[in-house]
Amino acid sequence: MQKQISPAAGSHRVLALAAAAGLSVVLAACGGGKSETASQPAAKVNKGEVTIQQINAVLAVQRVKPEVGEAVSRQILERLIEQELIVQKAAELKIDTDPKVLQQIEAARRDVITRAYADHVSQNIAKPTDAEIAKFYADKPALFAERKIYTMQELVIEAAPPVVEALRARLAAAKTLSEFLEHLRSQQIRFNINQAVRPAEQVPPGMLDTLSRLKDGQSLVMPVASGLQVLYLQASRSQPLDEARARPLIELILGNQRKAELAAKEMKALREAAKIEYVGKFAEKLPGAASAPVEAAPLLAPSASESGK
Repeated sequence: MQKQISPAAGSHRVLALAAAAGLSVVLAACGGGKSETASQPAAKVNKGEVTIQQINAVLAVQRVKPEVGEAVSRQILERLIEQELIVQKAAELKIDTDPKVLQQIEAARRDVITRAYADHVSQNIAKPTDAEIAKFYADKPALFAERKIYTMQELVIEAAPPVVEALRARLAAAKTLSEFLEHLRSQQIRFNINQAVRPAEQVPPGMLDTLSRLKDGQSLVMPVASGLQVLYLQASRSQPLDEARARPLIELILGNQRKAELAAKEMKALREAAKIEYVGKFAEKLPGAASAPVEAAPLLAPSASESGK
């Protein structure tokens, strides 16, 4: 083996979407009842109803094509009717007033509002200019002009830290991946192996530049919590993207970067303007911890539909 290089829509979906759309109905019920401007009902279910607005909400999430909209609408309606029946029965059994259920409803409400605020903050972000797109294209050859399709064996090895370096050396000395795998089996070292074909845009950004420099037969070795991850490059083939074809992807990437930067700036401003007092055990500093707050994952993230995911 050559030298290693280390780097520095089916029914279930319809039902899930129907449940997501129905969340707004549950939240509205908890918030003080139905609005006088509620949309036209599509079906009456006992003393409740399913509205056209609810159906349209699910259709919007699904991005249904007009030619199949009518059939899908009827399918969604049936799922929403079933959901309404469950909600009514749950209310009869007073499940909707269970403290745990109310906590989950409140958490969902806060999450919906947070995402809506993030979308509001990011709605006026300017589109990338032609110059910005051209620069990003030129700066990322492995992603565009020199884009490749990679056929790899992905290997995750369970190994304690003292064994890791010995495995690195054994992998470097092996003539083939099969030889290395036989060594793992002989030592009863647990591992999982998976065959994968990935275009450049599906490779993590921090790994792509290093992977693009590998030759067929070489491997990329990375430490992971369980031991080692090895990407063995079986083959790669060139499939470049010109700037015109890459433009939608670049606009999406740059747009998401700007949204993330704006969200971080907005959260910083909100924190600075607020009076935050930690109470109880949370007021105590962890041993060896810095005075700054523990950094958390970004909370103000635009919704999936806005970010293009």
